[in-house]
Amino acid sequence: MKEQEFLQQAELDHVTLQAWITEAWLIPLEQSGERDYSEIDLARARLIHELRKDMGVNDPGVGVILHLLDQLHGLRRAMKEMLGAAHETRTRATDV
Repeated sequence: MKEQEFLQQAELDHVTLQAWITEAWLIPLEQSGERDYSEIDLARARLIHELRKDMGVNDPGVGVILHLLDQLHGLRRAMKEMLGAAHETRTRATDV
């Protein structure tokens, strides 16, 4: 989605969005000089909003939480790949 639509759906102003991009809390895809935002970006923006406004987490805390979530998602992806490879190996072993 384009930036204006993202700002509306995320209920953000441009200055806040720029700050979050500077902090690398959001990393939109850039194509032809325009930023394009995904549904994942929108969910992440809503999470940041919730952490800051509803839970009172300060900016350094938000950064730590987002970093830990990114690590968790990376580990889940790696585990899924390893389980898939193990299943494939087991399937080949039983076929022999």
